[in-house]
Amino acid sequence: MAGTILLGLLLPFAGTALGAACVFVLRRNLRDGVQRALTGFAAGVMVAASVWSLLIPAMDQAAGLGAWAFLPAAGGFWLGVGFLLLLDHLIPHLHRDSDCPEGPRCALGRSAMLTLAVTLHNIPEGMAVGAVYAGLLAENTPVTLAGAAALSLGIAIQNFPEGAILSMPLHAEGLPRPRAFSYGALSGAVEPAAAALTILAAGWLVPALPVLLSFAAGAMLYVVVEELIPEMSVGGHSHAGVLAFAAGFTLMMALDVALG
Repeated sequence: MAGTILLGLLLPFAGTALGAACVFVLRRNLRDGVQRALTGFAAGVMVAASVWSLLIPAMDQAAGLGAWAFLPAAGGFWLGVGFLLLLDHLIPHLHRDSDCPEGPRCALGRSAMLTLAVTLHNIPEGMAVGAVYAGLLAENTPVTLAGAAALSLGIAIQNFPEGAILSMPLHAEGLPRPRAFSYGALSGAVEPAAAALTILAAGWLVPALPVLLSFAAGAMLYVVVEELIPEMSVGGHSHAGVLAFAAGFTLMMALDVALG
């Protein structure tokens, strides 16, 4: 079981690192339309994961509350939104296609600020993986090994384009390929760390598993609405982002239902 859990925690990071490695094999930066499509795909995966892998299991776990089974999920959801809102104000970062940094003023360069922006939204993804594996280790929970693996695989798939979206523009702006790759891969390293910390705290988190699962959902949906949806819609009018969103949503939904 320990090896299975370790693999599940590392899989999303592997997806990010493989995507960042595209900087070594692709000679040109990704076109704007391709970047919008990839961002939309990532958003679709995250929304579906928030619903099927996190919110629905959270309410199933609280089913004993009857008509009030939504309360732990709703409370955890808003805690997750508030947590990401706080990080948004505490961590300096810069979104792609923006020249206006967010968070406190600092002397960090553009490359570091872009990496922090991606790292910031990888935190809830890591927490989501940690939450489902914490549920897997607990007794009498609706979380299954196949369902936890489906979430890890889905996030790994959507992390692949995210790694490329970060590393390739950094190289196009003048960073050497190895350094651009390291920035891209580093942005995903926070995921297994956040997941491991969530599992280590399982002794007091698992009794509140519905809150924990919905907390991760709220944090992920904050990222989708605040960052990914604007990025997939920026520039000239295009349906690529919307269609890719639908594709990502469908894929994650299918993975969770088929494997969970």
